[in-house]
Amino acid sequence: MSGFLVVERVSAGYGLASVLRDVSLHVDKGEVVAVLGANGAGKTTLLRTIYGLIAPTSGRVVFEDADISGTPAHHIVSRRLAMVPEGGRLFTFMTVKENLELGAFNPSSRAETRRNLEEVLTLFPILAERGSQLAGSLSGGERQMCAIGRALMSHPKLLALDEPSAGLSPGMVEKVFDFIRSVVASRHLTILLVEQHVEDALEIANRAYVIERGEIVKTGTGDALMQDQDIQRAYMGL
Repeated sequence: MSGFLVVERVSAGYGLASVLRDVSLHVDKGEVVAVLGANGAGKTTLLRTIYGLIAPTSGRVVFEDADISGTPAHHIVSRRLAMVPEGGRLFTFMTVKENLELGAFNPSSRAETRRNLEEVLTLFPILAERGSQLAGSLSGGERQMCAIGRALMSHPKLLALDEPSAGLSPGMVEKVFDFIRSVVASRHLTILLVEQHVEDALEIANRAYVIERGEIVKTGTGDALMQDQDIQRAYMGL
């Protein structure tokens, strides 16, 4: 299997609890690839394994032809892989601007902090308005935008988004996905999107994988999976 990012027959879990079993997928440069599934299916564990927070028990993760399996998370970040965790996890006692600037802590991105900040604030004008506010005072949708903006400050080659719609109202979910589309269009980023809102994810994904009980059970283009009757019944209520 070839690709910008390759997950090859990876198994992983927590202690004696196995969560992922023989998972394989790939992401090509410039693609938006979605990983879909219900709560507890293994989606977040997959991201944590890719990003060095969990070491795989078998298999390997390859990024730009380098085996990064089990590489510590801080070394993963230095390769310009960024992840927005579920809920964003901002430093609520710091301002919006300070949170954004933390995204450029790597030496590779620190020199371009000012330019990256200007780009992020252009992409998310609401963050420019809220720059001096404490992040804890933001709405749920604004926090998600700030978390995405913080990740973009590192000028990532690959951006992973873990449940960006979690806890948001339907109207705000639509706005957040509009912002993701804007990021894709303006930055031509490679994105790995983990999401429960299947229809929204498939609308912006080039390809998608469906994971159930730690195993990949379906894969295809976004359009093809949108028309898949099993997907419609299981995840769209159709």
